[in-house]
Amino acid sequence: MPTSTLPPLAAIRAHFPSLGGKTLLLDNAGGSQVPVGVADAIRRYMLNDYVQLGAGYDVSARATKNVDDAHAFINQVMNGERSGATLLGPSTTQLCHMLAGCYRRLLRPGDEIIVAECGHESNIGAWLALTDIGVRIRWWNVGDDPTGCPLDALDDLLGPRTRLVCFTHVSNLLGGIVDVAEVARRAHSVGARVVVDGVAYAAHRAIDVDAWGCDWYVYSTYKVYGPHMAALFGRHEALDELTGPNHFFIPRDRIPYKFELGGASHEGCAGLLALRDYLAFLAGSDATGRAAAPSDERATIERAFEAMTELELPLQRRLVEGLVAIPGIRVLGPTTVGPERVATVSVVHDRVSAAAIAAAAHARGVGFRNGHMYAYRLCESLGVDLADGVVRISAVHYNTLDEIDRAVDAVKSAVTRR
Repeated sequence: MPTSTLPPLAAIRAHFPSLGGKTLLLDNAGGSQVPVGVADAIRRYMLNDYVQLGAGYDVSARATKNVDDAHAFINQVMNGERSGATLLGPSTTQLCHMLAGCYRRLLRPGDEIIVAECGHESNIGAWLALTDIGVRIRWWNVGDDPTGCPLDALDDLLGPRTRLVCFTHVSNLLGGIVDVAEVARRAHSVGARVVVDGVAYAAHRAIDVDAWGCDWYVYSTYKVYGPHMAALFGRHEALDELTGPNHFFIPRDRIPYKFELGGASHEGCAGLLALRDYLAFLAGSDATGRAAAPSDERATIERAFEAMTELELPLQRRLVEGLVAIPGIRVLGPTTVGPERVATVSVVHDRVSAAAIAAAAHARGVGFRNGHMYAYRLCESLGVDLADGVVRISAVHYNTLDEIDRAVDAVKSAVTRR
């Protein structure tokens, strides 16, 4: 998307009232801000359509359509309309544990699961729990690859007993983008399925499960400008192998409901649907913020994320280059800038603790944090103090260069005055 067609940054930020507060919000990898239209839609739903689904009367019919439409829209966000279906749940952690529970019935002693060491615990702990039935975990170690997922090391792990390869599209600490299509190709060559944690990717680039060929792809919608929910795409063939955990009398082929214990949040679905208008605004639709026609929905999603990428790349460059220039700072992950990484950057200092750096930034009104960010095993592998963790600064398209400069200055001030 050419720069000339991008909405003005002031117009973008006007969709996010929270950005007008006293604290600069650069903790986006922990949860993005929400457009006002998303919050308004949730409120409208709860005040007007807050009834049970499938009852037949008019309000219930609207509520049912709301939930059905949200599933369809998020499946478009995944680009999974031709190849699978998308389930909704309360969090990525819950969805990964639900999925692992389904595989518990299918896997046998001696089967192997490859698990990426650089992952968030949501897509690690769920699979490690299967060792009690004799499943063997094979660790895909970080090595010296800046993305955390070295492809050559994967080749040494794959074999005839490999059933699943579970990894992260972008490490929530390292920020480098893994080649999902290539991992899927290699895994499929031995008959394995792939489970991709897309949480740290999805706020920055368009998801395309159809092009990548992955079997499962999960992300947290509250980290992608939506309500506190999560979404899990499943390829038809992968879904067909499993039986969902919902009540026994719900037919096995009633997807996604068979996999959604308790059902999806109805008001959350209203919020997810409202995200369409914001994406249409970013994509340069008409003044109403709506796409021209439903058939244009996927193209609108792609254009919106192209706009996000274009807006984010200068922020990423300023952030990485600014941090690298601070004496004693070590950037974890790629120090190169460009489309192959996202604007989530983690650092440690050789003398000053991550907690002290974060506290100094907070005193200056700059909001980022320290910790292991649930990438506990990655921090262990990198020799990071688990009690202190890293400093993580994460920007998205609505942040400004001035905010980045203030964040870098806060880090520099914290480590140079000691």
